[in-house]
Amino acid sequence: MTTSTYLVFGGTGNVGRRVAARLARAGARVRATTRRPREADLPAGVEAVLPDLAAPGVLDGVTAAFLMWPFHSERPARPIVDALARATRRVVFMTGGGVRPGLAPHEQPTPLARRHAAVEDRIERSGLEWTILSPSTFMANTLWWRGQIRAGDTVRGAYGSLVMTPIHEDDIAAVAVRALTEPGHAGRRYELTGPQALTQAEQVRAIGEGIGRPLRWQELPPREERARLLADPSFPAAFADELLDGYAAMAAAPAPAVTGTVQELTGTAPATLREWAAEHAAAFAPPGAGGGDRGQPGVDPFTGTAAPRSSGRRSSMPRWRA
Repeated sequence: MTTSTYLVFGGTGNVGRRVAARLARAGARVRATTRRPREADLPAGVEAVLPDLAAPGVLDGVTAAFLMWPFHSERPARPIVDALARATRRVVFMTGGGVRPGLAPHEQPTPLARRHAAVEDRIERSGLEWTILSPSTFMANTLWWRGQIRAGDTVRGAYGSLVMTPIHEDDIAAVAVRALTEPGHAGRRYELTGPQALTQAEQVRAIGEGIGRPLRWQELPPREERARLLADPSFPAAFADELLDGYAAMAAAPAPAVTGTVQELTGTAPATLREWAAEHAAAFAPPGAGGGDRGQPGVDPFTGTAAPRSSGRRSSMPRWRA
């Protein structure tokens, strides 16, 4: 691995940062994209680059790329994937949105799934060696409850009985690094989950166990949850309906199954939500108890990327050029 160079998209994200760090620790050369290279504070040994694939040197010598999709459109897929196909031989794509394998993009159940399926389709027809990682809900998404947990012992929301299989972001990164650096993963799709199937209410209880204080869930009707989200100035208003519609679709679908893929590929059992919460206990601590008072950006529960802060409009699409 020490003679290889890897390009990691979303280098400051929940998974991308961990992919870059793992590769760098193993001795690889790593470039990670970020819109603010000077402020990125990337792991030691990782070079921060702007997400401009036409910039000199960005794609030079790249052996493989880790790609995720932060956009609210599939339009950038063609120039990005075409540029990668000209410069490298392997791509590992972290998909999202609950894409259902076997369905065409236009047949997917939600707009988010249709976007990610369209990107998958572009990658699969690119001529690249590709691997698709399809992770379940990120454990980091529970940071959306941070404000409520810091303020008391009750989390209020809709669809508390919705079952998920939350996964630690580092477990995704561990699989990604295997797929980037080892043979035998080309043309494979890996469904990645954590070790437990948990309702949202059970997730709240698991966080309480991890941080050392009991927490409970209070169910709200979807209409009240929508109003609560729209009243939150830090929540992107345009995302409220997509979030709740996505939850409704997930609730109507069969409950997700726990897979053993993480342990099969890495040799290590995936972390539990309780363990993740213990690692992030400071984020849930009440004000004045060591948690700080800074707000936590929302996390898109389907992609694991930061949801844009906005009062009603999507954030502008970054200029990914190829």
